[in-house]
Amino acid sequence: MISGIWPSGTCAERQSLRSRVRRIERRLAVPAGQQQGRARGYATQAERHSGQQRLQVLKARLARAERRAGAGQVSVCRGGRQLAKARHNLGAAGLAPEQWRQRWEARRLFLTADGEKDKFLGNETIRWHPGELWLEVKLPAVLGHLANRPHGRYRLSCPVGFSYRGDEVAAQAASGAVRYDITSDPAKNRWYLDASWRMPQVPSPSLEELSQAPLLAADLNHGHLAAWVLTPDGNPRGAPVTVPLGLAGLPAAQRDGRVRAAISMLIRIAREHGCRAIAIEDLDFAGARSEGRERSGNRPSRGTRGKAFRRIVAGIPTARFRDRLTQMTRNQGLAVITVDPAYTSRWAAEHWLAPLREQNEITTGHHAAAVVIGRRAHGHRARRRAGVTQPRPEDRGVRATPTAPAARCADRDGGTARPHGCHHGGARPDRPNETIRPTRQSTTVRDRRIAGNISCYLN
Repeated sequence: MISGIWPSGTCAERQSLRSRVRRIERRLAVPAGQQQGRARGYATQAERHSGQQRLQVLKARLARAERRAGAGQVSVCRGGRQLAKARHNLGAAGLAPEQWRQRWEARRLFLTADGEKDKFLGNETIRWHPGELWLEVKLPAVLGHLANRPHGRYRLSCPVGFSYRGDEVAAQAASGAVRYDITSDPAKNRWYLDASWRMPQVPSPSLEELSQAPLLAADLNHGHLAAWVLTPDGNPRGAPVTVPLGLAGLPAAQRDGRVRAAISMLIRIAREHGCRAIAIEDLDFAGARSEGRERSGNRPSRGTRGKAFRRIVAGIPTARFRDRLTQMTRNQGLAVITVDPAYTSRWAAEHWLAPLREQNEITTGHHAAAVVIGRRAHGHRARRRAGVTQPRPEDRGVRATPTAPAARCADRDGGTARPHGCHHGGARPDRPNETIRPTRQSTTVRDRRIAGNISCYLN
């Protein structure tokens, strides 16, 4: 059986199917065209009948997933499910049978060896010498007759070197464990050697220390990053920055490369302005991704608009961006601050978009949202205060002004809109069982596994 579902994917599939089944059953319990409490029934009988059919399909899929989980059998496709399915339709994939076979064998052909700290050059199975530039592999017993070095080892005849950060690989091999991965790229007819290791745990600076220096706030969106540098008093400095992040239709390797390129640009901007941290939102879109088109609310769920919205949500790499940002900033000595994402866009449009656009015409609602993110990371309120950015300690119990200044309110695209209401705490409307954090309490990303990852190719 060919499948690309790993154990974690099986659990996610079951959880998603259960969420969708519960959502449909909740709507089917209400007559068509009516509403009972917060549950709204389907608009028409025809739509209700489609929901019943959809419920039967989802229950059948859930039953199959439960049977697989109960049997403890997980099907794994070495080489990837997408490439395996392409074999049945080579014309649509644009591949000849020989090309497909070459890619399939290359995907399934790899060698990985975890490092050992007490071994020579940090790895017993795969060894790379930084001075002499040779690579040795310890062969299994059945292949011992192919060894050209003592103790059943085989040394490649070509030199192997890291053109990027090779000095760091050499330092790690001399002092600790190094993991090596050898992979093949049939398109370029090359073999690649990747080196990775775990970085030492360094205490993260406190939020009080980080609040004394400027920071770079970034708002992750579909297709781009909106960023702005904020001073310790919560005011934006300089001009807003837009970093392209086009990921639609790209393979996983290229998507990861573009995410890393965008993060590199953020790090360079933070360095130029003397920032000590980068602030982002703690986004996950877990509900929208698990319930899919069955999710209803203030976002479109059906038809063309619903498909477009789900495509946008699926295309925003929230987890990958957060993990890559944590790794890369750690290597550069920068911290990452995550803040509550609740109502950043609404408060940005209500309090910041119009005055910021008066100073800089290229400002968008996403840049204004980045300002709100940065203010929360600094510990300030999201809304603007008349003439005051932060009250003195003795005056914090008294509000400087009852409301924000009477500036015109603009929406995310710059048009005029009425002020939005906001939810200040307690249970979220879309998650009644979850309590949100106060918006002034930011968190620093800590205790994440950090690893260097260096690549080279073998001629």
